[in-house]
Amino acid sequence: MTMAWRAIFFGFLFELGTAIPLSAQNSMIGVASVIDGDSIEIHGQRIRFHGIDTPESSQLCTRPSGEHWRCGQQAALALADRIGRATVSCQSRDLDRYGRIVAVCFKGDMDLNRWMVTSGWAVAFRRYSFDYVVDEDAARRSRINIWSGEFTMPWVWRRGERLQR
Repeated sequence: MTMAWRAIFFGFLFELGTAIPLSAQNSMIGVASVIDGDSIEIHGQRIRFHGIDTPESSQLCTRPSGEHWRCGQQAALALADRIGRATVSCQSRDLDRYGRIVAVCFKGDMDLNRWMVTSGWAVAFRRYSFDYVVDEDAARRSRINIWSGEFTMPWVWRRGERLQR
């Protein structure tokens, strides 16, 4: 019996030299690389944050002064700063149409999905979940980050409907 089969037989998977219990297959743990404001990569696996959406990296928002700024890029940078080089754990909820894991991710006990919304870098993605609606409402009332001016909802922007000035 090969080591891989022995590992499966005894209830473990091996990933990058680390034994992971099969019961934890719905979780991913490791150092994350930020792809954009709502996507990371751990051990080569892309993970999309459940229940939230952020402006795209090239998306512009408008400040109250009328100045345009790269809010999508800033959202990704804010997430990267929040994570740093810490270990991130993600609890899988689903797979999206691109084969990415859709998950709620944590730095310690901090829900990073919720942090992105409460910090005003993301919106609740109501099409898929209502988990972060209350957090979005609070960020909107506080007028922080993307809520400080005008922006096009990310799903609308991806369809090509850009904010017109």
